[in-house]
Amino acid sequence: MVSDADPQWLAEACAARMWATDAASMALGMSIVRVTPGTATLTMTVRDDMVNGHGICHGGLISALADSAFAFACNSHGTVTVAAGFEVDFLAPAALGDRLVAEARELVLRGRSGVYDVVVRRDEEVVAVFRGRSRSLGRPVLEDS
Repeated sequence: MVSDADPQWLAEACAARMWATDAASMALGMSIVRVTPGTATLTMTVRDDMVNGHGICHGGLISALADSAFAFACNSHGTVTVAAGFEVDFLAPAALGDRLVAEARELVLRGRSGVYDVVVRRDEEVVAVFRGRSRSLGRPVLEDS
């Protein structure tokens, strides 16, 4: 890890490195809006292949958007970090064509463990809230640093 790197530069460099091989997030049409140390904002528009038998976005795909925002937030400090677990509460449905925005923020980072909250919105309405628990693997995201 680059210990003397500018924190914003490091967050953006880690996001770029991760995004380059994040086939899952790309396949779901996600986009990174912003990454800062301990935060990330991603978007996803609900497509035809994301709608379930009730005509609403599948909860697993809303969770995937939140999980991706969580991943970019918890890796923004330069250390490879993975999910140790999460829980999600669905508060409103999302429909075909809705643009969802997931905003992740770090609540606690202590040692190798962290807790992050993600709020998924459609416009101003909260669709879901997600709490993720992270665990650092202790190696740098930027391999050549």
